[in-house]
Amino acid sequence: MPLSITRHHLKKIVKKTHYYSKGPFWFLVGFSIAGLTIISICIIVFQNMYKDIVIPGVYVDSLDVSNKTIDQIEDIYNNKNEQIKNTTFTFTFNDLIATASAKELGIGYDSKLIAQQAEGLGKSSNLLTNIFIVASSYMNGTTLHSSYTFNSDKFAELVKPMQEKAYKEPINAQFEVENNRVKTFKESEDGTQLNVAKAQQFMEGAVGKAVKGGTTRNFIYQIPAITLKPDVTTEEANSFGIVEEIGSGTSLYNHSIPNRIHNVKLAASRVSGILVKPGEEFSFVKYLGDVSKATGYATAYVISGGKTVLGDGGGVCQVSTTLFRALLNAGLPLTERHAHAYRVGYYEEESPPGIDATVFYPSVDLKFVNDTGNYILIQSKASEDELRLTYTLYGKKDGRTITMTTPKVTGYSPAPEALRQDDPTLPKGTVKQIDFAAAGATTSFHRTVKDKNGKIIIDENYVSRYAPWRAVFLVGTG
Repeated sequence: MPLSITRHHLKKIVKKTHYYSKGPFWFLVGFSIAGLTIISICIIVFQNMYKDIVIPGVYVDSLDVSNKTIDQIEDIYNNKNEQIKNTTFTFTFNDLIATASAKELGIGYDSKLIAQQAEGLGKSSNLLTNIFIVASSYMNGTTLHSSYTFNSDKFAELVKPMQEKAYKEPINAQFEVENNRVKTFKESEDGTQLNVAKAQQFMEGAVGKAVKGGTTRNFIYQIPAITLKPDVTTEEANSFGIVEEIGSGTSLYNHSIPNRIHNVKLAASRVSGILVKPGEEFSFVKYLGDVSKATGYATAYVISGGKTVLGDGGGVCQVSTTLFRALLNAGLPLTERHAHAYRVGYYEEESPPGIDATVFYPSVDLKFVNDTGNYILIQSKASEDELRLTYTLYGKKDGRTITMTTPKVTGYSPAPEALRQDDPTLPKGTVKQIDFAAAGATTSFHRTVKDKNGKIIIDENYVSRYAPWRAVFLVGTG
């Protein structure tokens, strides 16, 4: 019985509670609807008031654009663009250069986008979002970040000519041996192309600085290069361990008569493509061979008996002198070298006196020992245009360092009177100077070579004694 009474009372309590709660509930519902309606009406009125202008409290960066129209905002940022239109962007690579202005590259504030974004705040189709934006802007302000324009197509057009000129195709190595001589040799070469992506990254950072700077500025960027590796490197092309250049020497023969030029090129071709084994002593005259008309040499002027005379093979010493310089620069030990009897003008065009070597088949030689522990390849190149001879030695560097002093010149003695020589190869009456007066002198220089650990492995003086040398003129008799 007590249990049934309790249930009855509970039902009455629930009914009374439900009855009395209906009033406040519907009041709250009505109040909320009325509030939202009022707010919506206010927002609609507000939006109509600011239909074509920016709502209050809107900033672009630090610029207040409240109550401004789209056209007014565009004018502001178009004027800013006028102030920076002459800002220049310069790109360089070695001696290549390309320059364009901000206007040419389409760099500036995106006036239309900025104006549209600012004017569109608080005017979306989402009522709640509009309420939040309007309230937030009014109380705390809303800041938009300015946006920029940059025409990447114009930038690509600007640097394209540089790309084309800077591009270098990688070259594969070539190495062909026949009868113990290197018949075909071409060292591999890395290719090059501009890293335009890096330049693009630079522009992306520079655009903002240029636009926000507000005044004319100059931006300079050196475009880096990308190294393009060949498919076949020098090391991969041969089994002799030849990897790189270890030394080179050069000399000019651009005052030579045609026969001498012929002899220089012929001798250089015969002393080339030579592989020198580790520990082997190289002999210049061994590869040079007999120098005569029978072996292809032309008649040219040679030093003989203290004077200039016509003889077979004039110009061969240009070859031995050039190789001598390469051997010195490579730090290789020389076992035989002879200076000329006189200072020869050809060898002092780009070099101080005393760095020459004469040879005379078969007794006067130029020799060195390959102490590098690796094969050495001797290659010559005679330039047709410049009339320059170059010897390059290839092998593998072992860490040695070379120090050479500049030759000292002492013991001067005056040059004799000029010598005039008849030359049947020149037209009659033609006069051509082939040698220039040089005083006699003694020259000396010192060379020190250290191994990779700093230990001295070569420590030597080269002393050359030259008799006075006269100017020589060829007089045409042909």
